[in-house]
Amino acid sequence: MPQMGVSVSEGTITKWSKQVGEQIEADETLLEISTDKVDTEVPSPAAGVVSEILVQEGETVAVGTVLARIGGEAGAAAPAPPEPATQPAAAAAEAAATEGTTVPEEPQPAAPAAEPAASENGKSFVSPVVARIASEHGIDPSQVPGTGNGGRVTKKDIQAFIEAGGQAAAPAVAPAEVAPPPAPAPTPAAAPRPAPSSQEAEAPGAGESLEPLSAMRRGIAEHMRRSLDTSAHVTSAIEVDMSRVVTIREKLKKEYQAAYGINPTYLAFIARAATETLREFPWVNGELRGEKIVTRSYVNLGFAVELADGKGLIVPVVKNAETLNLLGMAKAIAEIAKRARDKRLTPDDVVGGTFTITNPGGYGTFHGTPVISQPQAAILGTYAIVKRPWVITDDNGADAIAIRSMMNITLTYDHRLVDGALAGRFLRDLRERLQSWGESDY
Repeated sequence: MPQMGVSVSEGTITKWSKQVGEQIEADETLLEISTDKVDTEVPSPAAGVVSEILVQEGETVAVGTVLARIGGEAGAAAPAPPEPATQPAAAAAEAAATEGTTVPEEPQPAAPAAEPAASENGKSFVSPVVARIASEHGIDPSQVPGTGNGGRVTKKDIQAFIEAGGQAAAPAVAPAEVAPPPAPAPTPAAAPRPAPSSQEAEAPGAGESLEPLSAMRRGIAEHMRRSLDTSAHVTSAIEVDMSRVVTIREKLKKEYQAAYGINPTYLAFIARAATETLREFPWVNGELRGEKIVTRSYVNLGFAVELADGKGLIVPVVKNAETLNLLGMAKAIAEIAKRARDKRLTPDDVVGGTFTITNPGGYGTFHGTPVISQPQAAILGTYAIVKRPWVITDDNGADAIAIRSMMNITLTYDHRLVDGALAGRFLRDLRERLQSWGESDY
């Protein structure tokens, strides 16, 4: 299991692209993994034949766990597991020499994984993610039944423990309270029903079907809940006349597609205008860090990208967006969105964001209240462009009703740092930039 970022301690196998006995080339996709930060494809470290798959689809294992072995000849038998007393490094070297395989030092992490299991039933080590969840819920990880290697407590184990009520010792106490007076059978109906156990929760009713939460979905759920518990969310909205942008986009569309193969989307215009506006409102592009306010001279824009028919969401980041013109912004957005959908993002692509834009307007929605991506201070929501009657004022000051291309834009912000007046001025200036878009803004 590769290390997919400093804070990532485990990953889930979502798909094996090759099976035992199949030929594979170096750098060809061997499997797909999912972490709480990113879904990605893992290339084969060497050419050969997949001789053994040690971790099956759906299993979650720690970083450094050996996932598979690659042999040198088609139809080669899987190598016999080494004797417990033998040294893993020597066994791996012998297997590599026999099979003609380049083994990238994968067996080494296997030894540390076995040591905790021998000493304390595998619970002497818990990942930082598990430790943090346990701390937040006041749970001792040693009381949680572990299903990982050597009884190690995984993220899935502790989440199931919490869903079940998080009371390992409750069965011993509950009978003692109920035992003295033999209660009649109907009495439980009067008491409030306890939360269902994990086994009860997994039993589907008529017409229902179940599917397990992916590592990404768990990460999203945890991140969104933590954001609501951390920030004081407030949303302000403004209407923007996008008619000038619509006209300019139609003009540039053919030119950009012919010369660069790029479609200048409305999102590129908004991102460019938002970046310029953020430079004048550093707190909106900042964050609270303890008792300090962090402001920045750069803008790293995150873009919410939907994956797998709504079953996944990831926010890749365009770094130093303030250095990009309209064409550069359109290229960067198109490239990072494609890499996200092709599962070619790296952990570095999804960290470091200072401000996020979400664009559900492509599906026709006209308003929303997005959740802030921690530890950022705000998130911008862009919505459907709709032609509506609108009052305009001509150069002589006379009012008239015209058909205009209107868009609602929302700013959800952390009221601990950003006040309503500041958010209102930010939205006002952003609207002015979009409504007065000119040649110099390309």
